Amino acid sequence: MKPLKPVVSLMLAAASVALSLPAAAQFAKPEDAIRYRQSAMTLMQNHFGRVAAMAAGRVPFDAKVAADNAALAETLSKLPWSAFVEGTDKGATKAKPEIWSQEARFKEAAEKMQGEMGRLAQAARGGNLDAIKSAVGPTAASCKACHDAFWK
Repeated sequence: MKPLKPVVSLMLAAASVALSLPAAAQFAKPEDAIRYRQSAMTLMQNHFGRVAAMAAGRVPFDAKVAADNAALAETLSKLPWSAFVEGTDKGATKAKPEIWSQEARFKEAAEKMQGEMGRLAQAARGGNLDAIKSAVGPTAASCKACHDAFWK
């Protein structure tokens, strides 16, 4: 198994660049923004899912793997939001109109999820499975609440 440290470093560098650019400069077309946010969420779900699987006992616990995946999920949790730009409410998206009509509520849900991802990453850095288990539930609940409210 390859070490994830170079991957984490690359992801953090890419995230820094992506977050520092204006949204309009990031996406040439609305469908580019839609694909970007969908990709970021898919990756976030995959890395969170690996930690959740360990917490549930579906796969063996490995503290380093859990910490690496939780760190990636935390970084990825910051990426999709700049891609909710004008014109991305139509097309190949499952985003509900409420994202744009209830922007403050949507932003609040995103920030709650990011906070929970941060707490999960912190717990995973500690290497204690019980602490990770305690953080997985609230993190999953924050993801579900946002999806229930804002995705078809």
